[in-house]
Amino acid sequence: MLVYRFGRWRYGIRSGLLRKPVSLLYKVLYKLVQILTGIELPCEAVVGRNFVIDHFGGIIVSGYARFGDNCRIRNGVVVGLRRVDEPSAPDIGNNVDIGAGAKLLGPIRVGDNVVIGANAVVLSDVPANSIAIGVPAVIKPRRPEALRDVAL
Repeated sequence: MLVYRFGRWRYGIRSGLLRKPVSLLYKVLYKLVQILTGIELPCEAVVGRNFVIDHFGGIIVSGYARFGDNCRIRNGVVVGLRRVDEPSAPDIGNNVDIGAGAKLLGPIRVGDNVVIGANAVVLSDVPANSIAIGVPAVIKPRRPEALRDVAL
């Protein structure tokens, strides 16, 4: 996350003469993090507060992706494009928990307080207060008692 935040910060540098070496440093650090951890989180992706990567390895996030606050992703997660010629990635709401190996692809919207199950393949919108499980993902409403635990 430090390299991600550094990459976002460098856009604020007005002088092109200063921004170029800082951008080069960012690209070197980004590649180093990608090799050492297996996490690909470009600074073009929008990430909210309290974003958590639980386990490293095999995480790929598109630069077009957007995450809300309090999101959590685990190893093997892909948040990206469905087709190369369609540059739009998922827009993920607040309090979303994405299980290990899940794939969220295309121009979809994931609502608030959603749980994406492990190895789920999500190709369509997921309404708020739902769970998405399976391949392709089946969407079900969350139980009311599970929602109370999120609010605490």
